[in-house]
Amino acid sequence: MELVTPGLGLFFWMVVSFSIVLFLLGKFAWKPILNALKERENSIDEALQSAEKAREEMSHLKADNEQIIKEAKQQREKLIREAKEIKANIIEEATVQADKEAKKLIEKAKTTIQNEKEAAINGIKDQISIISVDIAEKIIKQELLKNKKQEELINGLLEEIKIN
Repeated sequence: MELVTPGLGLFFWMVVSFSIVLFLLGKFAWKPILNALKERENSIDEALQSAEKAREEMSHLKADNEQIIKEAKQQREKLIREAKEIKANIIEEATVQADKEAKKLIEKAKTTIQNEKEAAINGIKDQISIISVDIAEKIIKQELLKNKKQEELINGLLEEIKIN
């Protein structure tokens, strides 16, 4: 039980040694410890402020990013719209050009057909005239074989020539 109940001398020396330790701590360690705690508190406050600033900057960056994304989408839509307009213009120009070419080809074909038709008609007229002359020649030869008719024809022709 002696260990549980300390003696008066032991108590006195414990108080004295505690007072010396307390005095030494107060004189040499207390200010550095408080300064270290104050620095720690300041660094924690600064870290919290930095975190708050970072959070604010992140929210600003997020808003900026959303604005940039919105602008990029608008620009993309504008480019797509312009591309569609260009496509429509190219198709329209190609259609107009194709129509012009088709009209030129049709006109050329009509002209060619007309020329060939006229050539065919002229060829037929030439053949008809050749056939007519051949038929007339044969008829005249038949008619002229008879003397009397020959003389009448010659006299008729002479009279026509004299009238003119």
